[in-house]
Amino acid sequence: MTDAQDTAADSSLRTTGGTPPDEAGSSVTGAPIPLLEPREGIPPVVTDEDALARVIAAFAAGSGPVAVDAERASGYRYGQRAYLVQLRREGAGTALIDPVACPDLSGLGEALAGVEWVLHAATQDLPCLREIGMMPGSLFDTELAGRLAGFPRVGLGAMVESVLGFVLEKGHSAVDWSTRPLPEPWLRYAALDVELLVDLRDALEKELDRQGKLEWARQEFDAIASAPPAEPRKDPWRRTSGMHKVRRRRQLGVVRELWQTRDRIAQKRDVSPGKVLSDAAIVEAALALPATVHALAALNGFGHRMGRRQLEQWQAAVDRAKALPDAGLPLPGQPVTGPPPPRAWADKDPAAAARLSAARAAVTALAEQLTMPQENLITPDTVRRLCWEPPKTVDAEAVAAALAGYGARPWQVEQVTAALVTALTA
Repeated sequence: MTDAQDTAADSSLRTTGGTPPDEAGSSVTGAPIPLLEPREGIPPVVTDEDALARVIAAFAAGSGPVAVDAERASGYRYGQRAYLVQLRREGAGTALIDPVACPDLSGLGEALAGVEWVLHAATQDLPCLREIGMMPGSLFDTELAGRLAGFPRVGLGAMVESVLGFVLEKGHSAVDWSTRPLPEPWLRYAALDVELLVDLRDALEKELDRQGKLEWARQEFDAIASAPPAEPRKDPWRRTSGMHKVRRRRQLGVVRELWQTRDRIAQKRDVSPGKVLSDAAIVEAALALPATVHALAALNGFGHRMGRRQLEQWQAAVDRAKALPDAGLPLPGQPVTGPPPPRAWADKDPAAAARLSAARAAVTALAEQLTMPQENLITPDTVRRLCWEPPKTVDAEAVAAALAGYGARPWQVEQVTAALVTALTA
């Protein structure tokens, strides 16, 4: 039994649907237990201000951390807005809130100021929660905690099963959460997602403490909670799947024009861009540079069930790109602000390539020793930047300062500095 499994054996954490843990407790043995129903049943969805006010009052009066989750409609709707928010807190029970009917949840966010929020994969949910006025002052990320503790599988279902001994039903994770009304099975799934989140947090906190990593986790959680919103991506059209096939500037111009046209249509219709036109179709048109609607219709992704008017709008986008002067065409590749791709280092700077190879080996060995993923010990980008342009004087103080300048947390600096100094001076 691992330390994490031993932590799970604390019977006070084991709670079946509708049944609180008994005082005597029971050992964690046998097959995992399916978690079929929330303890208090499925709460009604909050869809008006009066119901929201009652939820705010209940959660403000609750105790301990609050479990928070959000459901989006990725692949169905434009953007990443929340279509359901789930919360659970001791003394308040579980709440399911419809952020379409109640788009301003800043009052709830204010009521939970100073309360630790428990989320799983927090960086996925925080952007859509921020849009509706909810941002934690402090948080505990159970996925990140699992990574730092060395769990091989860190999805919520896997973590709940391995740590707490329960099986969560995950059949509705990819459904269209913009559907109204939401079916009861989906609401049950949503409520169960926060049912044991605080229990999982408590078990993982014990495990991290046992491994001497709790302070490390706290630094990571603080960094997530205090991070500013992400900057808009520059030239997002360049992330079109299959772009590696597109070489010529005129073809790049077609990709850009088709992508931007698709994005405008998707935003106006509030549907996922992929439902308007696939990335594969955009690349097909860019490579073929069709001269007519008839030629466009012969390409994969355009002919099947696509009406004449739709074909004409895509052909018009292709024609606009073809009519651009050379000066208006995009350049291949993206401006690189950091080091070049590592594959080019051997030719550009063999000494830097040798430093990178040694540093990667050192980080790999240290991560294995600490039983955590390498990217959580120190980001690959930080290692590349340090190896491409090391400090003039390579010593512990200079390397630590460089790492901190690249955003490494104090615990990361403390763990990797000695190994990186050795790698840089080898």
